Amino acid sequence: MSNLTKTQAQARADQVRAFRAEQALLTWQGLLHLPDETAASIRSYHDGLLRELQQAQDVDLNEGSRHLSLGMQIVSFLGAAALAASLFFLFYQYWGYLSTFAQVAILIAAPLLSLAAALWVRRFDASGYYAKLAALISFVSWTLNITMLGSIFNITPSPNAFAVFALYGFLLAYMLQARLLLAAAMICSFIFIGAKFGTWMGSYWIHVGENPEHFLLPSILFFALPLWFKHEHFDGFTNIYQILSAVVFFIALLILSNWGYGSYLPWSKSFIEGIYQTLGFACSGLLVLYGLRTRNANLMLAGNIFFALFLFTKFFDWWWDWMPKYLFFLVIGLTAILALMVFNRLRKTQQAGS
Repeated sequence: MSNLTKTQAQARADQVRAFRAEQALLTWQGLLHLPDETAASIRSYHDGLLRELQQAQDVDLNEGSRHLSLGMQIVSFLGAAALAASLFFLFYQYWGYLSTFAQVAILIAAPLLSLAAALWVRRFDASGYYAKLAALISFVSWTLNITMLGSIFNITPSPNAFAVFALYGFLLAYMLQARLLLAAAMICSFIFIGAKFGTWMGSYWIHVGENPEHFLLPSILFFALPLWFKHEHFDGFTNIYQILSAVVFFIALLILSNWGYGSYLPWSKSFIEGIYQTLGFACSGLLVLYGLRTRNANLMLAGNIFFALFLFTKFFDWWWDWMPKYLFFLVIGLTAILALMVFNRLRKTQQAGS
């Protein structure tokens, strides 16, 4: 079972639990009668399978342990954030008392030692929580390393630092299967690419957020990346790539659909906003259809949310100033009911196809 990812192993364990529950129900209803030897053989096989899955991937074998695992993920994130903040403030608390040589040595050693600790812990930690916690500390140490070295040697701030942050984040994410670090690396990549686009267009890189169009192309590329390079052995990476890319893409469209001055297009403000509003509706609808096709509930949810946001902002532009408020919200409610009917129809079609 070592070739299974944790998600696949958990799905296999859930399948065994569902089989046992259905078998017990059918037996109680008198619809299934297995010979004692056969039933014992099946139970023995499943017991061995569950033990192997639990040892190899630390899967949850009941609902209680699943809830505890969710709690452990939250606690792990909070603990990593707290330790990273502690490291950050420790640097600043005593930084001025250290010589330049000591400062440079600490900055170089911190990410390397925390990375070594993460790799060492991973050998003994089947759950991966402690290794990922150490990896997050290593990533924070790395960002402090680049930032503080630039301050010590008076290096001009540059967007290239975000490229270095992103590369290290991707390295840690793929080495330790850390989805949080993958998201952090993607965000750094968005900032770097957007800042580079901004400098090529003649603006200072620090004002990267003033032109949302900088983020459209990288978000499309990151969304398509899992289609070119499969991530079967990396739990949740495809979802992180596509959901985060979709969120960045639609936020940029939402801003441009209401603030045409942030566009490079050489047309009037109202015409630019109309283009991006239409594009927002079309792309959010396509995302829903893509989610239906790939059976990805998260992408369908993201598409629904942004379609509703574009629709609500459009209704607000059209009717808020002159329509009575009760009538405005009545229209919103009736539109929601219409959308519910459409989605229910799509759901039934999807179920019939399966």
